[in-house]
Amino acid sequence: MKVSIIIINYNTFELTCNCIESVIQHTHKVEYEIILVDNASVECPPLLFNEKFPEIILIENKDNSGFAKGNNLGIEKATGDYILLLNSDTYLTEDSISIAAASFSNKVIGALGVRMVYPNQSIQYSARRFRSIAWELLDLFRFIPLLMPYRKRAKLLLGKYFNADFSTYCDWVNGAFFMFPKEILSKLPDHKLDERFFMYGEDQLWCYQFTRLGYLSYFFADTTIVHINNGSTQKEKQLQLILKMIKNELEIMRARKGKGAYYCLFCAIYLSKEYARYAIKYILFKLNGKLLR
Repeated sequence: MKVSIIIINYNTFELTCNCIESVIQHTHKVEYEIILVDNASVECPPLLFNEKFPEIILIENKDNSGFAKGNNLGIEKATGDYILLLNSDTYLTEDSISIAAASFSNKVIGALGVRMVYPNQSIQYSARRFRSIAWELLDLFRFIPLLMPYRKRAKLLLGKYFNADFSTYCDWVNGAFFMFPKEILSKLPDHKLDERFFMYGEDQLWCYQFTRLGYLSYFFADTTIVHINNGSTQKEKQLQLILKMIKNELEIMRARKGKGAYYCLFCAIYLSKEYARYAIKYILFKLNGKLLR
């Protein structure tokens, strides 16, 4: 078994170096290769990565073509049986890659994710359900799921209702650590990952497409990595990204359910919730900016 680890760099030289160093330091029980795709960074010459890590495969993308296209460039060079898409703003503290790869003895697993925490050790919501009208309503009236026993609530809703304290099948896993058998690509259109999104939402879309091929997504709680999150995203752009994520979420729902009555009702509930949250974050962002001046 061999794992091809693909990392995208975009103006995050120090973060990316820390990520690569952690992989080299902690990965011992599986053969692997590291493929680094630089998405037209201007921070420093990409060849500095080869000077620091001569063993990696460096791909210099002439354009910042986004997360999906960048990963597909790396996949073209991959020789492993399994592909791991690993964010540049993650780092390992144990042999997570070997542990995760061993889980693929179950042939129904398509995408596999692991437990992720922020640097302060708080949990990230890396195991998710596909959005639905039922999920949105339960989330809106969250006192209802909070009346359920924890394990039932966690398995039903996942996301923020799940403490990432047991392994479970789920609908999709976070793309910051996204492992899958390379053979799946042969069953996808053009034999590559869907590139319709520039950034954000790809992980959910890919898991949905894997599901249609008969695979399941799996969250593996027995190993943990650190995900800094937004390491390559400037703070002032995060509000714009929220709107982008809403747009991508609706496109995924159209792909899953079409544009009939279900989609329209979902939009009414989902957009009301998300725009209300966006407005609150926007106000807080502006107030915080004034306080900092």
